[in-house]
Amino acid sequence: MRRVAGLIFCLLLPMASLAKEAQFMALDPELEERANALSSELRCLVCQNQTIADSNAPLAKDLKQQVREQLKAGRTNDEIVDYMVQRYGDFVLYRPPVKATTILLWTGPALLLLGGGILLFVSMRSRIARSNATSELSVEDISRAERLLQSEQEGKA
Repeated sequence: MRRVAGLIFCLLLPMASLAKEAQFMALDPELEERANALSSELRCLVCQNQTIADSNAPLAKDLKQQVREQLKAGRTNDEIVDYMVQRYGDFVLYRPPVKATTILLWTGPALLLLGGGILLFVSMRSRIARSNATSELSVEDISRAERLLQSEQEGKA
């Protein structure tokens, strides 16, 4: 009996890794749906690579609670997003708008990829040019190599 219980325990243990933390649910399902939608648009200021909906950081939990409270107060989604941007800047938006202050954020990856491609092209081109320049032997080098080979063969004979 103990073996069976131990076997069942061992088989069910990996299921614990699939468990998730219970999320707070508001009394109003529509309000909770709006809060989750807004939370997935706002970046966690601590984690920086997660939305506040995905983050477990204390600040993210506070921001989620602020969103819920503002929704209960009757504010629209745009008003809440504007409030967060005024308080924390464009960085709080998971998809910041394209404007002068965020243009590098939007074009940076493409510029890095383009720069890397140009650098690779230039270095490969110079490497090929160097290998072509060093592979061409002068008449003097060829005659010297022939003399060395003949003297080596005469030394062995």
